[in-house]
Amino acid sequence: MNTEWLPALILLVPLCGALLALANRRSAPYFSVLAAFITLLLAISAAWQVEAHGPLSGSDGLFYLDALGALYLLPVSFVYFTASLYAIGYLWARQQEQDKDAAEPRYRQYFPLMNVFALVILAVPLVANLALMWIAIELTTVFSAFLVAYEDRAEALEAAWKYVALTSMGAMIALLGVLMLYYGTHAAGQAPTWDGLMTAAPHMSAPLLLLAFVLWLIGFGAKTGLVPMHTWLPDAHSQAPASVCAVLSGVETSAALYMLLRIYPALVVNPGIHDPAAWYITAGLITVGSAAFMLIQVHDFKRMFAYSTIEHMGIILTACGIGAAVHEQGTIYQLFAHGFTKSFCFFAAGLAGIIFGTQEIVKVRGLISRSPAVGWALILGTLAIAGAPPFALFLSEFEILDTGYSSGQYLSTGLLTAFIVIAFIALTYQATRIAFGTPDPAQEHTSPAMKIPRSSLAAMVIAFVPVLIFGFYLPPPLVHLVHEAAQLLEVQG
Repeated sequence: MNTEWLPALILLVPLCGALLALANRRSAPYFSVLAAFITLLLAISAAWQVEAHGPLSGSDGLFYLDALGALYLLPVSFVYFTASLYAIGYLWARQQEQDKDAAEPRYRQYFPLMNVFALVILAVPLVANLALMWIAIELTTVFSAFLVAYEDRAEALEAAWKYVALTSMGAMIALLGVLMLYYGTHAAGQAPTWDGLMTAAPHMSAPLLLLAFVLWLIGFGAKTGLVPMHTWLPDAHSQAPASVCAVLSGVETSAALYMLLRIYPALVVNPGIHDPAAWYITAGLITVGSAAFMLIQVHDFKRMFAYSTIEHMGIILTACGIGAAVHEQGTIYQLFAHGFTKSFCFFAAGLAGIIFGTQEIVKVRGLISRSPAVGWALILGTLAIAGAPPFALFLSEFEILDTGYSSGQYLSTGLLTAFIVIAFIALTYQATRIAFGTPDPAQEHTSPAMKIPRSSLAAMVIAFVPVLIFGFYLPPPLVHLVHEAAQLLEVQG
């Protein structure tokens, strides 16, 4: 079967969805949901082909998709679909909350941007050239900034500008690293692709390769939300619509992290670079530890989940340093499961904000008594993202820690364990206050009774399915993909 057309078609469908949404205001949400659903089916088909027949390539080397790219592509396409469905009712409810006289939300401004935003995220694992990947990651900032500022409030505009400023500066730093890798691969007679980089890496100058990596760590680290380049992330997530936060936090921050994971094997095979894992472990532990303590004092539940994202980016980076050399699959599974889980958390948080008219934790009590569906969704999402059994992230974190202790890395694994426990306690404490706390009688009588949008509730239910199922069962094709993706990081120096 000829599958060369699949990567191009995956990118073409969101583009068509954006154009149709721009052309027809009233049908914009439905065109977008349809485009997202078709994209999801195509992504599943592409991942299936990769699992069965190996990497896909097409258009004379323009596209390339291997196991690691396929495992990132799946949550991106799934979150694109659920976020598009969720936004239909959520944006309407938010519009009514802020201006009851408004006829309808600005669907024509929102959905074309969301489709193009999804398109450029999808391009990251699909394109073969390192420079094109950098361009795609930078374009995610351009299009998502307008979505962060969608509600036109002063706080949202400020958060969007901060997001653009910090991540764009990071992108310029990362670009220098890309140019250095271009020079190194060209000097070795290789193309600037992942395969070309792996072939050229043993022959490249060690200082050149290490400097390129450090520039990537700083530049892409700003986009990922690594501490201390993280400050944009809580602000953007507290101000953006919940449907945007689901994409931003669930899969967009992972795009830059994907780049950092993929360069790791090239560092390992270069004989002049000693112990590259130390860079990953150090940066990861600083990020995890900082996020864990920030979770203790958080006052906004959307910011709470944003800090949780920072924590998980640090966990994945640390896990890569701890376990990639011993074929530890938890790193890959953590990246895969995080996208599904975090989007579900933001869907629940967005509906909780609609019900109470605020995101301040101190003002939100007794959510389960006000809305059992949303209350239990928030509890389950918090437990899932905190790494509690029986959810998918428990399995990945358990394997990461087990690998660390089994390989004798007691200090780094012990610190990671302590930070995960602190974050778990902080998350569950805040979530139980929100769900089970005693409601303020004055707040209960004055806050408006908002009806939960059906499309948003349906999207939240759909989003919960993989969060639950992947904690119990992973289909054999996915197991094989995880195994193959982990092998891409398992390069002995």
